[in-house]
Amino acid sequence: MDYAVSSDALKGKVILVTGAGAGIGKQAALSYAEHGATVILLGRTVKKLEATYDEIEAAGYPQPAIIPLDMKGATKQNYLDMVDTIEGQFGRLDGVLHNASLLGVISPFDQIGEDTFDDIMQVNVKAQFLMTQAVLPLLHKSDDARIIFTSSTVGHSGRAFWGTYAMSKFATEGMMQILADELNETTIRVNAINPGATRTGMRAKAYPAEDAELLKTPLDIMPLYLYLMAPEGRAVNGECIDAQPKK
Repeated sequence: MDYAVSSDALKGKVILVTGAGAGIGKQAALSYAEHGATVILLGRTVKKLEATYDEIEAAGYPQPAIIPLDMKGATKQNYLDMVDTIEGQFGRLDGVLHNASLLGVISPFDQIGEDTFDDIMQVNVKAQFLMTQAVLPLLHKSDDARIIFTSSTVGHSGRAFWGTYAMSKFATEGMMQILADELNETTIRVNAINPGATRTGMRAKAYPAEDAELLKTPLDIMPLYLYLMAPEGRAVNGECIDAQPKK
């Protein structure tokens, strides 16, 4: 599949990226900005967000914004306030990349701690549910809006020891499908991406013995992230697409 987009495909768009301080979220923010978007960087570590901000500024892309938010502790009101801030500052929102996730621990099912379960479900499912509810009214005002969720290979097919993370990604794909079906006749397109094995901190935590040099980088998988956010991807709705399809 050719995921080519024009160099200014996202010009004039305002796009919110969660987990924008590192890994895939950071690269997506840079790539969206490179293609003309004003990017809102959301994450819990201000220092990391500032580093992403500085890279975007240094490259001469549109000036981004920072929203520090810990999705583990955020309430519905926090997301409503966030939307008020975005509307006040930018007057619009055209896209959301739900990228932030917690991995938790790889362990047998009967050893999953209740606190771990709650934290992962909070960040990977409930926070995304509350944030999406909050941003929908703004997205409806856009003439071509996007919501992109992040799934996983273990979100299509359950795997031993992946416990709560896998369950959270099954829930994510279900949320995406429900929203896509509800919004099918609107200007909002809703999809999910399974990034696959990518050179990130989360991957290194899950597979500490793996040679990271053999993995694709976040930049390598960006064509799909750009395509689903850009006008070129308008026809795609309700799909979970593997960024690294098996050959």
